[in-house]
Amino acid sequence: MRNLVPARYRSVSVTDVGVDLTEAGLRSLLVGREAYRRTTYIIARRDERAALVRVEKASDEALFSPIVAMDLLAGPDECALVEDPDTDVGVPSQLARAARNLAPGARCVIVAGRYEHVNFILDPAPLVVRVVEVSPPLPAKLLDQAQRVLDVADDLPPIELRGDVVDLEALAATHPAERYLLPCRGSGAAPPGAEVAYLDQRPPPPGNGQSWTLVGCARSRQLHRWFYGDAEPPNVDICPRELAAATPTAMPTLTKCCLIEEDIVRDGNCVVVPWGASLDEVRRGLAEVALLSEPAWAPA
Repeated sequence: MRNLVPARYRSVSVTDVGVDLTEAGLRSLLVGREAYRRTTYIIARRDERAALVRVEKASDEALFSPIVAMDLLAGPDECALVEDPDTDVGVPSQLARAARNLAPGARCVIVAGRYEHVNFILDPAPLVVRVVEVSPPLPAKLLDQAQRVLDVADDLPPIELRGDVVDLEALAATHPAERYLLPCRGSGAAPPGAEVAYLDQRPPPPGNGQSWTLVGCARSRQLHRWFYGDAEPPNVDICPRELAAATPTAMPTLTKCCLIEEDIVRDGNCVVVPWGASLDEVRRGLAEVALLSEPAWAPA
């Protein structure tokens, strides 16, 4: 099972040993030895090397109980010991990031992290999630929100984000025009030299038979019809949901749409949150994305 991460790192015990870090050596030391009732995993260290063991105790009720069985999950040739005081080892995505950055290729990465706590990830393989977003603003909001959620979420599997951010100015430039109508000032700027107006300010339409190019989405087109009647100008669709659909991939995808106001919608392997999603809605979206690749991890 990939991404084995203890759900509570209090189930992890660290001990320095004087025996060989082999199954036989560790069995001779540990079986019959008392262990705390919460202990499920033991990181056995000898010098600069370590091994990971899972133990079974005679009882989980007594405060301490003898170890009656053990399994060697990873030997010293498969384990890497790293220190990173910036990593909260209770957060799976942070553990996976430390494994990738500090011990790439190791099957078991044991991290001494923030608060001097120690935890491990066995067989790290974080779920890679594409986040389709538009920019400005900077940073791209949904991508930034999703990363902030993952930096504290101890109930989500290890996830690595891949930003697929579309630059609005570059997108508008693919439809050259003298005048652009943007949803609001926060939505960016038109290509250099063009006139710009903002839909949320309800500007007067261009006169003398002229028109503007609407850089917006379905909601922007609805607003335009409400403000100016049925005549619809040329438009550049900037909806992240539509952009994601136009560039399909097998990678699980998180994106947003302003036509969704409260719910979270799943389109195949794409999860869509509201345009103004709260951090909690983004967390729920990430949880839904994680279901696309179950079993993505093994909290234990």
